[in-house]
Amino acid sequence: MVKLEEAVIARLEHSGEKFEILVDPNLAMKLRKGDRISFNDLLAIDSVFKDANKGTVQGAEALNKVFGTTRIEEIAEKIIKSGQVQLTTEQRRELREQKRKEIIQMIAKNAMNPQTNSPHPPQRIENALNEVKFHIDEFKSVEEQVTEILKELKKIIPISFEKLKIAIKVPAEHSGKASAMLHKYELKKEEWGNDGSLMVLVELPAGMRAEFLNELNHLTHGNVETKFLENQK
Repeated sequence: MVKLEEAVIARLEHSGEKFEILVDPNLAMKLRKGDRISFNDLLAIDSVFKDANKGTVQGAEALNKVFGTTRIEEIAEKIIKSGQVQLTTEQRRELREQKRKEIIQMIAKNAMNPQTNSPHPPQRIENALNEVKFHIDEFKSVEEQVTEILKELKKIIPISFEKLKIAIKVPAEHSGKASAMLHKYELKKEEWGNDGSLMVLVELPAGMRAEFLNELNHLTHGNVETKFLENQK
């Protein structure tokens, strides 16, 4: 059990009521990420408060109404995952840096330069992100922030989130292995020829273009036909 003086408040507001618990900040963040933790170590006090600073305990009726239970473990998990957790400055910095890396990787994987139809390297995206000075919110999801970030990045680099469509024909000698590989991606069309060849239309994020073609050429020893059907603008 975390010491009271080392605990922070985790809070959830719902139906006009406040629900607060005193928790270990590090274990709270692990739980929020989906890790398994010990609730005995997590909680400083086995109580849910209206106001933790005043020591006002929340009533059972309100707990049942909002959480459907009075079990502290279930309530604590919901508060931490859906509410707010007071974090130390260092924890905030670490979370923000991790979220920043996830955002850069997502953009590098899915975005492209519409002028060249080629992906942007992660370093270029990171440099552009530094230049626009976008504030990363450690609590918002990557998806929530990427839309706004792209608006800012478009001011300094040509960037698009549209996908590439590739028509592919694989000869019969490689079609079996290629089929298994191609089904990892989004197939828009699939047709088997009488000679055992495989024809598909694949849609994939622009940033995966090189990785995709390298894997396909490796499986087929380069014996494959590919055609990009659209130029992204």
